Amino acid sequence: MSLHIRAFRNFMWVSAVILYAALSTAQSGSNNQSRPWMNTSLSPDERASLVLKEMTLDEKISLLHGTGLKGLSPLSPLAIHSNGGAGYVVGVPRLGIPAIQMSDAAYGVRQSGENGRYSTALPNNLASAASWDLEAAYEYGALIARELRDQGYNMTLGGGTNLTREPRNGRTFEYLGEDPILAGKMVAAVMKAEQDTHVIGDIKHYVLNDQESGRNAVNVNIIERAMRETDLFAFQVALRETPIAAVMCSYNRIDGVYACENKHILTDILKKDWDFKGFVVSDWQATHSTAKASAAGLDHEEPGEIFFGEPFKKAVESGQISTAELDDHIHRILRSMFACGVVDDPPVKGVVDVVKGFEVAQKIAEQSIVLLRNENNQLPLNASSVKTIAVIGAHSDVGMLSGGGSAQVDPPGGNVIMPPGKGQTSWQAHIWFPTSPLNSIRAKAIQANVQYDPGTDVASAAALAKSSEVAIVFAHQWESEGMDLDTLTLPDRQDDLISAVAAANPHTIVVLETGSPALMPWVNHVNAIVEAWYPGIRGAQALANILFGDVNPIAKLPITFPKSDADLPHPTIVKPPVESTTRDGDPDAWKKIAAGLPPFQIHYDEALKVGYKWYDAEEKPVLFPFGFGLSYTTYSYSNLRVAPESHDGATKNVRLSFTVTNTGSRAGAEIGQVYVSMPASALEPPKRLVGWNKVKLNPGESKEVTIDVEPLFLSVFNVAMNKWEMVPGSYTFMVGPSSQTLPLKQALGLP
Repeated sequence: MSLHIRAFRNFMWVSAVILYAALSTAQSGSNNQSRPWMNTSLSPDERASLVLKEMTLDEKISLLHGTGLKGLSPLSPLAIHSNGGAGYVVGVPRLGIPAIQMSDAAYGVRQSGENGRYSTALPNNLASAASWDLEAAYEYGALIARELRDQGYNMTLGGGTNLTREPRNGRTFEYLGEDPILAGKMVAAVMKAEQDTHVIGDIKHYVLNDQESGRNAVNVNIIERAMRETDLFAFQVALRETPIAAVMCSYNRIDGVYACENKHILTDILKKDWDFKGFVVSDWQATHSTAKASAAGLDHEEPGEIFFGEPFKKAVESGQISTAELDDHIHRILRSMFACGVVDDPPVKGVVDVVKGFEVAQKIAEQSIVLLRNENNQLPLNASSVKTIAVIGAHSDVGMLSGGGSAQVDPPGGNVIMPPGKGQTSWQAHIWFPTSPLNSIRAKAIQANVQYDPGTDVASAAALAKSSEVAIVFAHQWESEGMDLDTLTLPDRQDDLISAVAAANPHTIVVLETGSPALMPWVNHVNAIVEAWYPGIRGAQALANILFGDVNPIAKLPITFPKSDADLPHPTIVKPPVESTTRDGDPDAWKKIAAGLPPFQIHYDEALKVGYKWYDAEEKPVLFPFGFGLSYTTYSYSNLRVAPESHDGATKNVRLSFTVTNTGSRAGAEIGQVYVSMPASALEPPKRLVGWNKVKLNPGESKEVTIDVEPLFLSVFNVAMNKWEMVPGSYTFMVGPSSQTLPLKQALGLP
């Protein structure tokens, strides 16, 4: 490049920055009389329409795509204002429309480390679903939103909503389990909190991105009814609960058509059937066309402008894409910005409240850790009487594991098991957060001799266990975006370690740090099993409170733990002939993806039978069922009453009431779950979850619980009529502490 050209380019860059600053200053000095769309008494739709009338074609095109993400798009001069997040959309300062600053934020703000900033790592998303607590989910979202705004972001890229059809999926830890109503309601609560805090919410990956292997090439084959009642239903429930501003379409094909140019998915269902008023954003480099994607309902391309930049402008100028179609995309984006408050209340960078983050992270972890087994009342441990404790394995002397990929929150101070500079923030690094179970256990059992063994030598670990009163074995399974597990078996021969320790010490406790179910050949040889998930920055403190009884466990599984891989709907995970998921190490990977990859097929022949519905229908025994979780107290259920509520001759709701009693000696909280068995003519799996309630109870206390079940949750999807409908017949309502323990039952005939 010549000196003159370089000088000219630098001049243009500086000029653009000066112009942006000048326009921003003019914006702040303008009054609302010249900008009627700044009138907050108008609706978001009205405000968006007023702005739209004033925009030039180039300004409209600028909102259709991201710009400036390093290595993936041509740098815009205005990209200097980007926070360095996953996505950046240049605003329209002339009209007072700010830029959109996007960050990955599944269980915390991902891009914090790149900005030299701290963000709180919460328990992973599947862990949060184990709380079955909508208030906790709201608090989860509110914390993320505050920290996004503290770092200058105004849009989240969290909101994972995909159902667990394939538990070996590398992103299972980012999602909310296997039931569409539980997942939909939980993600809606998170998104409501984020949008209440003036951050644009986004749910993903729409839809059927249920594995990472070959995600850019896989073609999902599934019947319409099954899609509507399972994977799509989770998104439908979420959007009914909260007017979420954005939906991210996925990488995969569906019935031969890429999700981000699939008119049936984006327009027919999302925008028409569900009346979605927000905008559709592509997953990163999941856009494959201009006119086709636009007509299908894609509103915004990320992270670059391969299709929705200059090619889109030319398509509008030539008449291939109508102005009305363009304006619909822009209106949806502007409307979402106004509805979420990012125009009226832009983020102001500040200091993250670290202490508040610790408090929220620990509180949610304590509500999310599941007690799976507790033979002989092994737990809680008595801190005043136990004399020797062996802590074994999984780097439990220094930290606890987290999940990788775009969800990975940068650890404060770096990865605790790696020297500085050794990949502690890379996309697929195995990262342990600085929260030490060993130190937290020692802090509880101050009179005990607590010793650590790394577990790398089985004989050494067994010897320490044999000389101790109690042995606590930490086991782990790391997961990440861009890969899948080959098996649910724990890696690195950890089963051998656990078996050896259990043989040496009858008082063995296993703590699992996983983002998916784990197989347990040793399940009947250990006294206690605790699922800690990826518990976040205060995981060790929360776990110690559970182990020593300062906190009574209340969480329930949002996902089934099977006995073997062979019991899954697909015993072997389907993979492409040549792996095509990774974006690392290949500088042309994005171009290849954008150009299209040859599809390979996955057939979801299990159809409606997702998760517990599969095991029920196939009569397969499981290790631990959906909805299961133990406590240090006990509960009983009684007095079930079921009655329909009607309006104008139609069933409005079915109201259930029942009594839950704490029959033990400790205060606790029970998650009472309601399932229904449909009439035989509905051709449904044996039962489905339709409601739940968490009730706090003191020892001996009883409370009546009331749950209203709406008709949609009792309906099936009629493909021929393109609508949900109730099948007339007998509905059996079942209530209890898990999907397989339902002591209360009552049948009710419904029209």
